[in-house]
Amino acid sequence: MGLVATGSAGTEEIVSTRSRRRVAVELGISYALILLVIWTPRPWQKLLWWVAAAAIVVVAGLSFKGFRAMGLRAAGFIASLWVVGAALLLAGGAVLAALELHTLHLPPGGVAAFIKTYWAYALWACFQQLLLQGFFLPRFLGLVRAPRRASALAAGLFALAHLPNPILTPVTLLWGFAACLLFLRYRNLYPLAMAHAIFGITIAITIPGPVIHNMRVGLGYLRYHRPPQPVARSAQP
Repeated sequence: MGLVATGSAGTEEIVSTRSRRRVAVELGISYALILLVIWTPRPWQKLLWWVAAAAIVVVAGLSFKGFRAMGLRAAGFIASLWVVGAALLLAGGAVLAALELHTLHLPPGGVAAFIKTYWAYALWACFQQLLLQGFFLPRFLGLVRAPRRASALAAGLFALAHLPNPILTPVTLLWGFAACLLFLRYRNLYPLAMAHAIFGITIAITIPGPVIHNMRVGLGYLRYHRPPQPVARSAQP
């Protein structure tokens, strides 16, 4: 019995080691592709985006455990809806501060223009949250098996992908860590995705574009050119 038990434990250890190696490879390849997209100039960037997206979909599909495991479920939604309320309160405070500092800039045309301008970003924010909690966080949990450490690692990768933007990088580090911990508590992605969209749009409308380089990261941030300012015409005699 002693030999059998030892052999069984050894097999489990080998399987666990192989599993961790596979997870590490998945993380490395997926994140490397993401960084390539961020730091590659156009038109190659668009092609690499599809390559990275396809690779992540394939990797996720090979270990797919259902939509509920990714937080796409009804359970926990009401309990975690306070996160959206907190995001709206913070956004309201930021808008009031921007009004005081004269940095608030809304697209002209009212609500319809606002939706037209930011609906695509809202969807992108939801996708980022799905990638963070549905792809990277579970794999870090498989590697370190410590919720806070896994959350910190996932948030760190999330923030590094926003370099060299000096505003988005620290904001995404803090939000990424908090969002991972909230996800582990409620296991629901929807309020987190909504909060992410609220925070991102708030930053976009309260901080001047030349300061935040229009929310760009990577090579796009470095290559940002401030739009020319209209030249004031002198009064005619």
